[in-house]
Amino acid sequence: MALIRLALPVYVELLTAVVAVGLIDLLWVSGLGERAVAAVTIATTVENLVLGVVLAVTTGTTVLVGRRDGRLPTAPVVRTAWLLCAATGLAVAACGVPLREPLAGLFTDDAATAALTAGFFLVSMAGVPVFYAQSLADGVFKGFGDTRTPMRNALLCNALVIALDPLLIHGLELGVPGAALATVLARLVTLAVSLTLLRRRTSCAVPAAGGAAERADAHREAPTARVAGERADRAPTAPEPPARAHAAEILRTGLPMSGDFLARSLAGLLMVDIVGGLGVTALAGYGIGTKVMLAGVMAFYALRQAALIRTARTGRAGPVLRYGLAAGAAVAAVLNTVAAPAAGLFTGDPAVAAAAVDFLRWMTLYLVPFGGLIALGGTLQAEGRGSRLLTATLAGFAVQLPLAAFLASALGASGVWLAMAAGAALSLAGASAPRAGARPSAPGRAPRSTRTTAGRPSAR
Repeated sequence: MALIRLALPVYVELLTAVVAVGLIDLLWVSGLGERAVAAVTIATTVENLVLGVVLAVTTGTTVLVGRRDGRLPTAPVVRTAWLLCAATGLAVAACGVPLREPLAGLFTDDAATAALTAGFFLVSMAGVPVFYAQSLADGVFKGFGDTRTPMRNALLCNALVIALDPLLIHGLELGVPGAALATVLARLVTLAVSLTLLRRRTSCAVPAAGGAAERADAHREAPTARVAGERADRAPTAPEPPARAHAAEILRTGLPMSGDFLARSLAGLLMVDIVGGLGVTALAGYGIGTKVMLAGVMAFYALRQAALIRTARTGRAGPVLRYGLAAGAAVAAVLNTVAAPAAGLFTGDPAVAAAAVDFLRWMTLYLVPFGGLIALGGTLQAEGRGSRLLTATLAGFAVQLPLAAFLASALGASGVWLAMAAGAALSLAGASAPRAGARPSAPGRAPRSTRTTAGRPSAR
């Protein structure tokens, strides 16, 4: 149950931050015409790709803070993470702002749409350092076992976007750039709140939300390890390594997750190209189906983050794979139930709606192994085995993409959906296969002692 307690706030956060903000922007620019809608769609898709760049820093920080909290000072790791985050954000902004027009031209041949997209990029790319900083602040909270504060941050940001979008887009007549400005300003205010809360969190000894329950569960699960942890706490503390060592460890831990995210994003673009070859109806149905499915898929990523946090902090996360497979089956069942009415919300074309429903029905074969794979990924990364997840992901895509292209010509859209299921199943088999002579690769993850947890804050 500790895993579920961690995962539920993450699910709300992901739905709010990843899904809702883009939809709010689209809603408010829809009155400006189809080109404005297309521009915001392109820009928010690219922003999602940009997020993958900083995942190496944010997830690596979450894991290292979780391992150190209550055992070693976390402040040196967090300071190094902020430097990495700032350097990454400034580098992306420095490249994205001057290259905004060529970047927009990669996604559309329509000059007017490209101009609107470039206008959005001018603001959003300049605001990337704020976006990255907020992501890192949330990652630090999660390292302390607190998933509720990031959830509240996401809800606050959403509320601000809802208030600012109509004011800037229509009230001040800024149009599409106004949507980008509303998002950046909302994130800036949220970041200020986050930093204030984080400063309080690291300057007092109050456990993070959910931390007491997590520690109690960890102690019940591993009483022997707790005794060993208490002995380790009394041992002399090793000298703190230099910042470059922390930077290398953060990146080494987080890069596989960043690579996994970027590989999935690239594969998604290639899948759009393959499905597009089947015609506009198939592509429209696929687009609607993926949007409907996204709300369910966020449950898998919530489990992944919860497993990552809990494994980093306690050394064990419980039956993560079973949770992921069960979540996949549950999401598939819900989507089969709501497929027709959900598709009808997005289109009045019966052929497109039928294509979307067909996609969601076939996804039953895909969602079960995919749920297990994504949930298991959190444990693999926290254990220092993220490269195994990345290898399994790439192997799955190496089969899925050519198989989808082949089966599309033989079976049509159904063949593409079968290829997706085959790729997910292969990736899961590769990620979950037992290792001969396996041994933990991440040291020092025994549950923290009650003495250390109750004592002085570890983040000084």
